[in-house]
Amino acid sequence: MARILVIEDDPDTAGHITATLHAHGHDTIQVADGRRALEKLLCEPFDLVTLDRMLPGLDGLALVASLRERRVMIPVLMISALSDVDERIAGLRAGGDDYLVKPFVPDEMAMRVEVLLRRRQGAADTVLQSGGVALDLVRREVTVDGAPVRLLHMEFRLLELFLRHPGDTLSRRIIFEQVWGYHFDPGPNLINVHIARLRKKLDRPERPSVITTIKGEGYRFDAA
Repeated sequence: MARILVIEDDPDTAGHITATLHAHGHDTIQVADGRRALEKLLCEPFDLVTLDRMLPGLDGLALVASLRERRVMIPVLMISALSDVDERIAGLRAGGDDYLVKPFVPDEMAMRVEVLLRRRQGAADTVLQSGGVALDLVRREVTVDGAPVRLLHMEFRLLELFLRHPGDTLSRRIIFEQVWGYHFDPGPNLINVHIARLRKKLDRPERPSVITTIKGEGYRFDAA
């Protein structure tokens, strides 16, 4: 369970975020004013913040910038109706760790929260494994049923993301942001080529593919 501060001045949106986080086992506190939120973050421990851009008292950009100036490095998921690329870049440059555009899919928000929490925890496990597929983060080695497999750098990062979320459906946006650092979809070819290459290297004739395409939703890894 994580303790999360939900900073949102719209009651319906705040309730929506809180309900989703509660459903995933997290504890939340809601604040609707930017200045009050900053005071709480400087005085109380939280594991993560969801932050609206447009707030009374102190807007989201100023709030996250104030945190970073004070070396408060809590993960910040910015959630805003401002969807332009320039707005997203501004949010990330101010110190946000991720940026989600309203309206959003609850499961995607929950996934982004999980990714940020895991990143903060530092990925204590050095070997990630699902079924016969194993990835050694220290040695940068991958094996399938004990046999070594050579992956290119981005294939390695893609597999690492899948192994951190076995059985979860990852959207294209999540994959692009976590693997390539893109906060937009550059088109189908980039991800399709890498998924195809990874399947070719990991799959075995006697069993189904470890990566399943979920039409309209994304991709799921399951090597069990």
